[in-house]
Amino acid sequence: METVERSKPLRVLFLLTSMPVGGAETLLVNLVRRLDRKRFAPEIVCLKEPGPLGEMLAAEMPVHHDLLACKYDVRILPRLWSLMRRPQADAVVTVGAGDKMFWGRLAAYLAGVPVVASALHSTGWPDGVGRLNRMLTRITDAFIGVADAHAVHLVQNERFPTAKVNTIYNGVDCERFSPQDATPIRNELGIAADAPVVGILAALRPEKNHELFLHGAAAIRQTLQAAQFIVVGDGPKRNELQMLAKKLGLAEAVHFVGSRSDVPALLAACSVVALTSHNEASPVSILEALACGVPVVASNVGSVRETVVDGVTGRLFAPGDEGAFVGATVELLQNQEEARRLGEEGRRRVEARWSLEAMVRGYEELIERIFVSKQVAKLAPALATDDDEGPSTLPFLTGVLPRRNAKGTM
Repeated sequence: METVERSKPLRVLFLLTSMPVGGAETLLVNLVRRLDRKRFAPEIVCLKEPGPLGEMLAAEMPVHHDLLACKYDVRILPRLWSLMRRPQADAVVTVGAGDKMFWGRLAAYLAGVPVVASALHSTGWPDGVGRLNRMLTRITDAFIGVADAHAVHLVQNERFPTAKVNTIYNGVDCERFSPQDATPIRNELGIAADAPVVGILAALRPEKNHELFLHGAAAIRQTLQAAQFIVVGDGPKRNELQMLAKKLGLAEAVHFVGSRSDVPALLAACSVVALTSHNEASPVSILEALACGVPVVASNVGSVRETVVDGVTGRLFAPGDEGAFVGATVELLQNQEEARRLGEEGRRRVEARWSLEAMVRGYEELIERIFVSKQVAKLAPALATDDDEGPSTLPFLTGVLPRRNAKGTM
């Protein structure tokens, strides 16, 4: 895309509830860190507490937080308006559905922000859009889906206009997430070098269905007694899940390691990575696992099948089907050559399609395209000639804006 010369970078506010350690929040960290600083000046706006990732980013860029006292705190509007006007924001991107999507877009519209966009990362609870958010569709320039099937969901189920729906694939840092030595992590956790290991990387929340993972772990141990399991992530269900693991006789076999900064090493220590969620869009955890060369066994929900291709990069099972989950996992644990083949193909595909660079470029081009189109629209009346003066002078701007394809993507 051709860029337009500007005297200063675009001030872009990314607005969300908080920034705990999670897939969407980690993606946002990677995105804002890599935006071209000559063209974009990113800021983070957390309606509530900044969370650990927000606190980390505060050393690198402005992070605004604690703006919403309660769900119906209408004073959030003047607070956000002031934040977006002083100085004037050029773009606001809400991340996720719910309150942040509603208040963020409404405030941006009232503050006269040129670019208003919403990035969504799920296909249902807890990230359902809802009637109030659909009412603001007219004042929203773009909705961002994270996979092809997710974009279709936004059009067909959330009823957003096709022309406003854009697909920007989630991206992974393939240099950081790469095949590596599993020995240090296995030594730390007391796992034998030759033990089969199944991992799961997901916030400990209801929709991730860790219960299926743990019940499946107990069944896997009936076939492979040496099997070990690593649960990476934290959340409100941690105590309950630890109690369930103990009840199932897995206290010594399941390692709850919480939120960690060495996720690539943890994934590389796994023989297989699982995803047992009730619903997803395009979870970054499976992209990270594949980038590390580890095959994935996943529930066939959302857009997962675009990355976990059955028999090519992993295995799929019907949501909630414990027997199918156990069978597919045991099959790969017992066939190391097949697991290696799937993992290698998974990494190749992530490098080709789901790189971090491609994701960042997608956001840069989308924000800049909308901003430029708004500037052109403002200039149009001044540039237009009277009817008797012949054709408009606007054609000289041809080529400034990228073309859209039939799906609304760039």
